[in-house]
Amino acid sequence: MTTVTLGHLDNTLQQASAAAVARVLEAYELEIEYVVAASDEMVEHMRRGDVDLFVSAWLPDVDAAFLAPDLGMEAFGQLYRPAFGWCVPEAAATGITSVAQLAGEGCPIGREIVTPESILDRVRQVVAAYNLTEAGYTIASRPDAEACDHAAHILAGGLPEIIPTWQPSFLHYGQRLVQLDDPKGTFGAEQDARILLRSAIRGDMDQDLLDELDELTLGNKVVSALDHAMRFDGMSADEAAEAWQRGKLLPR
Repeated sequence: MTTVTLGHLDNTLQQASAAAVARVLEAYELEIEYVVAASDEMVEHMRRGDVDLFVSAWLPDVDAAFLAPDLGMEAFGQLYRPAFGWCVPEAAATGITSVAQLAGEGCPIGREIVTPESILDRVRQVVAAYNLTEAGYTIASRPDAEACDHAAHILAGGLPEIIPTWQPSFLHYGQRLVQLDDPKGTFGAEQDARILLRSAIRGDMDQDLLDELDELTLGNKVVSALDHAMRFDGMSADEAAEAWQRGKLLPR
């Protein structure tokens, strides 16, 4: 086997993760062809057998559709641990450490919650559980890219607003956010970011390569740094992955 098709979703975080995995594939002298698509389109690519490896599926919940029996994909490894949460800039937290405090009288946090469309249902669930509508909070759903730009603006200015987001992400680079506690458990379970392999090609893959991928750990801190490097340092995914591999992005 000399060529591998490597699939990933169409966002910088997943692109960066795939580039890090690609460094391992290239070390085994494999040529890489990328398949990049949104989630629904990726399912169809998998069904047609267009994807040999996919990086990365957030399991067991977020990307469970990628493990449907008719797609013929199997999961292995653990690259990082995605977790959903609500955050506020460290500079604006002023003693706020929990979602349960947001409804309190005199809470200094702004009442509009700007959320990416992709996590709207999760945000609504938190708002409902803590009766935040009654406390004056409103939800403003925006396209993911626009909401990410807004979150970056809030973080850069240290403004007192809620940032609902997944970790890892560029927002978590530099530890400038305070993650709010969720005593009611409404954020949902932590996920495992795993590699998917098309089962039909397992016998054609080098076992040493599969073992190395199975043991590859990036971690949330590294993935956040990769995402930040692509968004703010002008790096391509390959350049960010190379910088990480050479120890120039973060200490390994």
